[in-house]
Amino acid sequence: MLNPIKLANKNFLSSLDLSTDEVLNIFEIANNFKNKKININLQNKVLGLIFDKSSTRTRVSFQVAMTRLGGTTIDLNPTTSQIGRGEPIKDTARVLSRYCDVIAIRTFDHSDIEEYAKWSTKPVINALTDLEHPCQALADFLTIHEEFLDFKDVVLTFIGDGNNVANSLILCGALLGVEIRIACPKGYEPNSLVLKKAYEIYENKDLLKITNDPFTAVRGANVLYTDVWSSMGEESQKKEKDKDFLGFTIDHNLVRNAEKDAIILHCLPAYRSKEITDEVIESKRSRIFEQAENRMHVQQGLLSCLLS
Repeated sequence: MLNPIKLANKNFLSSLDLSTDEVLNIFEIANNFKNKKININLQNKVLGLIFDKSSTRTRVSFQVAMTRLGGTTIDLNPTTSQIGRGEPIKDTARVLSRYCDVIAIRTFDHSDIEEYAKWSTKPVINALTDLEHPCQALADFLTIHEEFLDFKDVVLTFIGDGNNVANSLILCGALLGVEIRIACPKGYEPNSLVLKKAYEIYENKDLLKITNDPFTAVRGANVLYTDVWSSMGEESQKKEKDKDFLGFTIDHNLVRNAEKDAIILHCLPAYRSKEITDEVIESKRSRIFEQAENRMHVQQGLLSCLLS
């Protein structure tokens, strides 16, 4: 029977908190959960959710994942708890460590989740910060693996803002040796420290490319990926960003320049006709909803490795 590998790091704050072998083990466990070939019981284990940002897929996928593992989830809404009234993170983290077995946090500043991890005696999971979205990247690469069976010669092109999703795709791609291309307008490139870390991991530095030309980026690509142009907390920049990102929409003209077997990914929610057209979302190439489902399966795998 397949057994989860105990992770070397207690927390999962960044894609780089996992090794390549650990990522592949989580994929194998997730695939077994998906195909109902494995049963791991985390009865009496409790997952605490702290979400400073709104969420559909992340919140529900974590709740369902924990329920399917036999555990319980507590939603610690900041608007109805002392968290939202300014209680220090170090106090909240130490108290929750005595109630919960693992805590998943969605917040703005990455330094806040690092502060939780510093004071928590239980594992902390990054459910999204402004810097990274590592759980999303796990689901993305599981979806790619399902399609192409391995990562050899796979080219992933991300078109849009060099945001938290792009950052985690870059780091996870570096661990798996996947060619990652980021196509974004000038001034919207991914975090420079993230790029530096990724280049240090890649054996072949040419496997990471940043460009301002989406048509160049999609040539030869097997995966086309996009995200909203304005993330949560950037509402005031929406009009400016909509203007800056003209020409960066994944539409039929862009897709036909990619490989014939190319698939389409989007982490959702999608603003149809902005970063991606309705036609592309609903096309046979789309794996967007398989990708969304895989959030639940990889998080079952991740929780199993953290708690078993």
